[in-house]
Amino acid sequence: MSSPGDVSGRQPVLLLLGALWTFPNTFVGLLAGLAGMMFGAHVHWRARDLALVFHGWPWGPGGALTLGNVILHTGSTLDGNCHTYAHRAGLCDDAPVVLADHERAHVYQYMALGPLFLPVYLLCGGVSVRNRFERAADRYAMTGRGWWPWPAPLLPRRA
Repeated sequence: MSSPGDVSGRQPVLLLLGALWTFPNTFVGLLAGLAGMMFGAHVHWRARDLALVFHGWPWGPGGALTLGNVILHTGSTLDGNCHTYAHRAGLCDDAPVVLADHERAHVYQYMALGPLFLPVYLLCGGVSVRNRFERAADRYAMTGRGWWPWPAPLLPRRA
């Protein structure tokens, strides 16, 4: 049984429509993943995350990048812990979250917004603790709920 915030077990027709809607993003992710395979990346399907994951992706500062239904990951497993954006910005002392859960939220966001995701994401601040998409992905990773970025999740306050 899926958790309340997990859409992977619900509405197969809507999931298919979401995958089709975000396919332009997924295609870019596939191209980037295939390029990474020439430098040692390997790929597998993660049904729970509704994504093809390219592990050992050779570019970037570390971590993961989601493009549609593709996750480009510089490490060997998405099941490891990472800190939230708020934690890294020094705004709170929350516990680490599972990277796969954070990236799954981005997959859902892409499936909802399709080709509009990247422009809206960039307008919201790009890769930053202030970006409502990143805060929503962190909230989802912490609670299993709330992957949709509106209303904007509040920034945590330091005690």
